[in-house]
Amino acid sequence: MSETTDLAVLEVTPEQAPALYVENGLDKFLDQIRQSVDEVPDLSTAKGRARVASLAAQVSRSKTAVEKPGREYLKRLKEQPKIVEAELRRFTTECDALRDEVRRPLTEWQEEQDRIAAEKAAEEERQRLEAEERAAAEALKKQIEADHELALLLNDKFDRDAAEVAAETERQRIAHEEELKRQAAEQARQEAEAAAQREREAAARREAELKAKAEQAERERIEAVERAEREANEAMERTARQAQEAREQAEREKQAAIAEEQRKAKEAEEARLAEEKRIANEAAARAADVAHRKAINNQAKAELVASAGLSEEHAIAVITAIAKGSISAIRITY
Repeated sequence: MSETTDLAVLEVTPEQAPALYVENGLDKFLDQIRQSVDEVPDLSTAKGRARVASLAAQVSRSKTAVEKPGREYLKRLKEQPKIVEAELRRFTTECDALRDEVRRPLTEWQEEQDRIAAEKAAEEERQRLEAEERAAAEALKKQIEADHELALLLNDKFDRDAAEVAAETERQRIAHEEELKRQAAEQARQEAEAAAQREREAAARREAELKAKAEQAERERIEAVERAEREANEAMERTARQAQEAREQAEREKQAAIAEEQRKAKEAEEARLAEEKRIANEAAARAADVAHRKAINNQAKAELVASAGLSEEHAIAVITAIAKGSISAIRITY
């Protein structure tokens, strides 16, 4: 298989963590890593051996790029239950205060309506009693007037009797008026007490209802907290087990990777030494060839100067032209 390109640097953001660090959530990274190293370099060459070492290093870097943010996410998970409890406590407190604040105008309005109704009932009763008193006084007045007219027709004895009757009648009228006033006051007092009692009973019922609702809300809050704690503990235990398994697996992989890296490092070092030897041999060969060519060129230059009568500069120019192939059918044999 032909060589593939190097694996792109993997990156996991905090927003991706909840969806990635779950059961089989990292499969796509494993697939991506496997695909990136799916090649068979030629181990008989230094380049192939160096390629194998590079691919193994890429896998190690990719593993670290995925594992490190996972460890950070695990730390945040362990702190989450405390944050949830504090936030739920703050939320319920704020809601209770808001509920009471929203309810307050209605409660005050109901209390005011009850007070107005009690005052209205007392006023109506007072007016009724006053009307009865006026009617009784008017009837008594008419009776007195009638008795007075009758008394004028009687003799002196009847006048004295009438005077006594009038005095008694007046006393009775006054006593009756006082009794009506007393009854009216007593009726108003009883009505006011009854209204106050009804208001106290209504307030007690409202308080009991609010208390029952508050107790129910508190029970629900406690149940929610306990449920959240259970779920958080279960999640932490599950995460701890998974983390332990992952650490054990990672340690096994680490030891295997170390052994593999050591083996590959040894092979790479042997390949490097062989390559350095080859390069040195090639450099030595090139240097020997250059020296050989230089000796032949110097010998040709000397012969041109000696036998052709050329100056040293002209001899060098001729040899350079022949070496470059600028003169056809003439070449230097090295």
